[in-house]
Amino acid sequence: MILNNHHSVSQRYRAGIWQRALLTLIIFSHCPTVFAEESTPNWQISANPSYSQGDYGGSTTSSVFYLPFAVKRLFSIGDLSVTVPFVSITSDGSVTLLGGDRSGGGGSNSGSGSDSSGSGSGGSGSGSNGSGSSGSGSSGSGSGSSGSGSSGSGSSGSGSGGGGSTISTTQRNKQTESGLGDVTLAARYYLLDERDWTPSVNLTGRVKFPTASENKGLGTGKFDYGFGSELAKSLTRDLILYIDGGYTFLGDPKGRNFRNQWNYDVGLGYYLTDDLRASVFYEEYRAVVKGIPNARDIYSDLNYRITNAIRVNVGGFVGLSDSAADFGFSGGIRLRF
Repeated sequence: MILNNHHSVSQRYRAGIWQRALLTLIIFSHCPTVFAEESTPNWQISANPSYSQGDYGGSTTSSVFYLPFAVKRLFSIGDLSVTVPFVSITSDGSVTLLGGDRSGGGGSNSGSGSDSSGSGSGGSGSGSNGSGSSGSGSSGSGSGSSGSGSSGSGSSGSGSGGGGSTISTTQRNKQTESGLGDVTLAARYYLLDERDWTPSVNLTGRVKFPTASENKGLGTGKFDYGFGSELAKSLTRDLILYIDGGYTFLGDPKGRNFRNQWNYDVGLGYYLTDDLRASVFYEEYRAVVKGIPNARDIYSDLNYRITNAIRVNVGGFVGLSDSAADFGFSGGIRLRF
């Protein structure tokens, strides 16, 4: 696995981190001076499993299964969420996950217009000879058309799925490691609503807590911090343009010096029916180690609204560079109440 930083996270410490993240969510959800709104806030729960596989330019194929469960509080000016993932990695020990949240956040709409939740697929990366690489983490973009309601004009945004990077370490016989992943606390602020000539713009921020096992390669054992922006603009009644970008400050385990990671995606969404939207994106993530090509992929998904409260989605991606996963697919369900 990766070099030991002699600071393993105990179960009690991990539980404390989770309790503090949940307490932060509860405090924000009951703070009327910050999140004052005209209507009652809504909650959202979701699960977005994904699977990815690739050799990342090396001689061994690795696979990652990622199952995040998210609880989100929706406000008229933004949202706040906590994501708790289960991770399973099959490799020869050359894969360690960087970043916590691999599920697409999906856009939310504070007005009466439709909104949707995207599901991002997560890639893994395994560099040869201990070089390390940046894996592909597809961002699921879920932006609905904006609408006007009693709470004001709806802001539609596309959600980025997080860096989805990996690093390579000492190789051994192939085996599977599973367990709790890195818990993520994320926030989104609806900066601008879509108008005639202007797009909707959201600002995002996230903190990754080191709750995953470093010894198993499920995480680095360090905090990560990131911020980003999401832009969406309706080009026609059914066609939407998405542009997302972000930057993540990566924590360095002992003996490692990672580059901070930027990422972006550009995509189009098209409503095949009032309830079914198809999307396609080009994505790129900066390699965290010099000399390794950036991870690039093409991601596509379908998002279907069963009711106003329930949405489901399926998606997949194909890697375009050696450091990206060869392929991956994902699915998800979202319940709002």
